[in-house]
This record gives sequence, C-alpha cells and structure tokens, in this order.
Amino acid sequence: MRRPALIHLILASGLLALTQLLTPSEAAAEARLALVIGQSAYRTVPELPNAANDAKGMAELLGNAGFTVTTAPNLAQNEMRQAISDFAGKVSASGADTVALVFYAGHGLQIDGENYLVPVDLDPKREADIPLQGVRLNDLLNTLGALPTRARIFMLDACRNNPFPALSGAGHGLAIVDTKAGAPGSFISYSTSPGAEAEDGSGADSPYTTAALTVAKQPNLPIEEVFKRIRISVAQSTDGRQIPWESSSLTTDFKFFGAESNNSQPAAPGANSMALAGATRSVEDWRKDLQGKDAKVAYDLVIADDTVPAYQAYIELYAQDVHTPRLRTVMERRRQMLAWDRAVAINTRASFEAYLANWDNSDLAATARRLLLRVQNRNYTLPVASVAAPVAVAMAPTCPCSTPTPPATTPINPTVAPIIKKRVDDTPPPSKRKVVDTPPKRKSPPDEVVVERAPPPGPPPGAVMQGIGIGVGIGIGMGMGGHGGGMGRGDGDRGRY
Repeated sequence: MRRPALIHLILASGLLALTQLLTPSEAAAEARLALVIGQSAYRTVPELPNAANDAKGMAELLGNAGFTVTTAPNLAQNEMRQAISDFAGKVSASGADTVALVFYAGHGLQIDGENYLVPVDLDPKREADIPLQGVRLNDLLNTLGALPTRARIFMLDACRNNPFPALSGAGHGLAIVDTKAGAPGSFISYSTSPGAEAEDGSGADSPYTTAALTVAKQPNLPIEEVFKRIRISVAQSTDGRQIPWESSSLTTDFKFFGAESNNSQPAAPGANSMALAGATRSVEDWRKDLQGKDAKVAYDLVIADDTVPAYQAYIELYAQDVHTPRLRTVMERRRQMLAWDRAVAINTRASFEAYLANWDNSDLAATARRLLLRVQNRNYTLPVASVAAPVAVAMAPTCPCSTPTPPATTPINPTVAPIIKKRVDDTPPPSKRKVVDTPPKRKSPPDEVVVERAPPPGPPPGAVMQGIGIGVGIGIGMGMGGHGGGMGRGDGDRGRY
C-alpha cells in the first residue's frame, strides 16, 4: 500500500530536479518569437554598416533569451511587407501565450506626422513618394496588435539623420507613438527621443544597441527597468546628446533573462511610469525628491524617468549644472512633439493653428501649414451649415520658462474658401391679375389665366372677384418663386466649382 506513494514521491523529486536543470528558455511556458530586420545596403544613399552589426548582435541575444528568431536583412519594400506578414502568421499560429518582438535597425522617416520604415530600394523625388515607397510603422504595429498575444515588443534603432536630399521638409527624427492609444499589451522603444536624431556610433554597434546588448543580459530585470538602464547608459555614452524613449501599455511582466522570466504576472501599479501618458508625478513632487541630492544622482534619476515634470524640476534646482542646457533643449523638444502629436491626432484647423501659434519656426511648421491647408479644403467642400466652428485647443503643458500665448483666430482665406452669396431675384413680384367678365379677343400668353363666368346670385360681384384674384395671384407667385429658387442652386453650384 505504501509502494505507490513512494513511487509518486520519487517521480515528483525527479521532475523537480529536471526543471531546475533546464534553462529559462527551455522551461518557459510562453512562446517567444522575434523578427530582426537590419537595413544596411541602401541603394541610393550611403550604407549603414552598424545596422547589420546591430541586427546580428540582437539576433544572438534574443536567441539566448529563448526567442525563435527570424532574421531579414536588407529588405526592399515588397520584401519587408512580406516578412512582416509571414511573421504575423507565425505569431498567430503560436497562440495567445506568445511574446512577439520586432527589432529594426536602419533609417526611419517622419512625413506628415506618420512614421515610416525605409526599405533599401527607396528612392524618393518628393515627400509624397514616401507613402508609396516606404512601410508605415503603424501598419507593423496594427498587424501585430490585431493578434491575441501576451506581449508585443518593438525596438526601433531607426532615428538616424534623414539621408535623402529631396526630403528637405521632413521633420527630424520620428513622431510620437503612444501605445496606450492602441491595443493593450505593447511596448515600443526608440533609440532616442521623439523628434531627435540618433547617432550611428563610432564602434561596431550604435550607442543604443551597444547598451541593449549589455543591459538586457542582466538577470531578473523587468523590461521597464531594462530600458531605464539603457536610457541612462546611452545618455552617458553620448554626453546627453541621445536619450532613448519608451511607451508601454503592457499588462504582464516580462524579463529577457532570469529564473522568473517564464512566469508572466500582472505588472505592479506604476510599472509603466515611463510611458509618455503615464506620468503621474508633478513638478512639485520631483522638487521634493531631488532637493539636496548630488547633481549627478539627480541627473540619473530624471533621465531614468524621462518626463517633462522631472526635467523641469531638475532645471529649476540645478540651473548652473553642466547638464542643464542640454536637458532644457530636450524638455522643450518634448513639449513641441507632444503638441505636434495632438495636432495631428485632432487633425482640424484649430489644432494646426494652435501648433503654429507656438512653434511657427520649427522644423515641422511647413508640414503643419500644408496639413492646415488640407483640412481647410476638406471643410470647404461641405455645406456651410455643417462646418463646425473652431475650438480652442490647449497644445502644450506650460511652465514659467515657456508660456504659450493663445492662438489668434486666422481669417478665412478668400482664395481657398468661396464666398457664398444668397441669390437675390431682382424681378418684382407679379401683380394680381384682373378678372373680367368679357376679356378682349387676343392670344393669351401661356402663363395668363382668364376666368369667364356669370355673376352668381347672392353676394356682390366685387367680393367674388376679389377672392378669385387673390387665389390666382398666390398660385402664380409661388410657381415663379420655385423657379427662382432653382436658379439660385445653379448659381451656387457654379460658384463652388
């Protein structure tokens, strides 16, 4: 009777020992799939040697972390789209308990508020060519966001300088992508701040990938902590010129390495504090936290948090520190990119006017004017009564060092907006027609009405004639009025086109 119990105990001990011998990736319950794209061999602009090295290093790191890695170097547009589609098919077949990661190294562009990954065969002659020749970042995000997964991680080392001379009006760096606006469970990391340009580096890898290859190997680090440390490392190696940025809507914990990496648990409250929209600490809170700290310690704290309130508190408390001018530039650029993100998301005349009222001389001002003209033309094709009145939009947080002025109302451009006038018919209304007992013998015009009748007994003939005259007059008047209204619509149509 004791024998089965003894056998069960031995089997349980053996399974426990076997589990302890397995690596984290072998014991992992979740599936891990990665797509690594390295764009080096551009055909119309200089090559990016580091992008190939970055992709190779990340593929090795992710393979050691338990990912099944698909490498896809030097992709043309159709090849990139196919690679994303094939990867999405693998993620879908893997099931809902899957972590999908995409690493991209290469050029990226921001056109009209949209971010694009750059295929190696892209050869634009004007900005309007980019939507036709590039690959929208949102298409990648939405393709994977539509699939049931445990987590989606995007690492973009794609914020290098714009190498295409034909795109002189393109904004610097990439526009903000807030993961909270899409499906939950996503994490996106840029190699530098929105609207800023990343360095390619002087070594084999870029500063961003160099830091990632070192920090991500550290065991038992939640993903949020990994990228905070990457941000501090890159800021130190570039003397503050490059500060990586993240946005997170993750609902589970994730670790690249560590004994607990295979057990995804609900994220602790505040784990997404680095996310752009997730900052809850005020400037006053940061002043209290930084007060009395060494400037170097305070600097690392605000870099790790990477929010406007943290930067503002540091600038106020450490006005004479060597890092303060750089942080002031970062903070103002962040405010500007937040305003730009809102303007593009709202996409109205009022939103673009509000942006231009504060940043009329920025690199995105030309794009803002173009989009403003576009929404004006869109609105003026609608009936006048259906066009909504402009609504004031608060476009940026304020601080003592930067207080935006309220935008002035821009008058409607008469060369764009047609002047719609109500047609006035100069023809005087028809007079009441006489009703006679014996009309003269002549040809009556088609619109003349003649009534012949004998005066009936009873009321005086004048009363009967008066009533008939009024009825006939009204009928004719209404008919002519309707005809005049039709002409008014015709004039309006000609004015509109």
